[in-house]
Amino acid sequence: MFEGSAILYLYVETPLHAGSGSGLGAVDLPVQRERVTGYPLVQASSLKGALRATVTSLRPNEKEKINVVFGPETDRASDHAGALSTGDARLLLFPVRSLLGIFAWTTSQDALMRFCRDAIAAGFQPDWGKNGKEEPLSPAWPTKESDALVSSDNCNLVPTEGQWPKPLVLEEYAFNAQKDPSLSEFANWLVENAFPKNKEYEYWRKKLPSSLVVLPENAFRDFTLNATEVITRVRLDQDTKTVASGALWTEEYLPTDTLLYSPIYASKSRNKDVIQPHDANEMLEYIQKLELNRMHLGGDETVGRGLVKTRFELANDVTGSR
Repeated sequence: MFEGSAILYLYVETPLHAGSGSGLGAVDLPVQRERVTGYPLVQASSLKGALRATVTSLRPNEKEKINVVFGPETDRASDHAGALSTGDARLLLFPVRSLLGIFAWTTSQDALMRFCRDAIAAGFQPDWGKNGKEEPLSPAWPTKESDALVSSDNCNLVPTEGQWPKPLVLEEYAFNAQKDPSLSEFANWLVENAFPKNKEYEYWRKKLPSSLVVLPENAFRDFTLNATEVITRVRLDQDTKTVASGALWTEEYLPTDTLLYSPIYASKSRNKDVIQPHDANEMLEYIQKLELNRMHLGGDETVGRGLVKTRFELANDVTGSR
């Protein structure tokens, strides 16, 4: 029984490859994806392992506490389970190249409603609706495949005179942008509750309200399928300095500036021999007090991939009560 909860936000700073093994399509090493939606994700086991490795590097002398929180090492896995449960890191905002404004952060009704459901289940109460009373965002979701929702001061719009809708070009696709005042409320909620707080992110926090776009479901899914980064890699023969036989492959990455989130749940300690941390709140506070700054996810760490900025929010920090 889980007795405490939090959300871990992950802001991708360098392209992220959480791989799913060899692929059968055009990309040799694709990223992990949800089976039904096709959205990219980082599976819970990958995230938990990376989180444990990060905590271990920060607290190398607290092995017993780490075993209580995450569970014993493989050779003692039958002793007891860990008290911390991580969910999959799901997609919330996906950056897409724009004709103007460099790029837009895109999302969809499906992605937002899933986030809302996960946040409420974790003890949060997203209140970005008008006056905090309405359903999150406006009910006027995009109804046509060519429509998109933006705030009135969106920087990605093509300048035109006259009334709305206004042109919006993402990659090679054009949309009719409709303004939605409640979108600014949601962007401001993300700035306050999900984006990194650090000073170096001031520019990005200011940019989000004017760069947020809600797309139709199919368009958003297509961008997450086809607008990821695909990088060709080689291994050179040390003697000839040419590509070694069979050492040419392609890898898929989540692009920089993607925003992911993962619900985190905790129970009381399952190892009664260790006094602290013991209850669920102590488990979560142990992680929070580490003040995680950045961590590596996925592969290719030695070539600078998978660096993410973290923000760990306890449910009580936002809602004031459970």
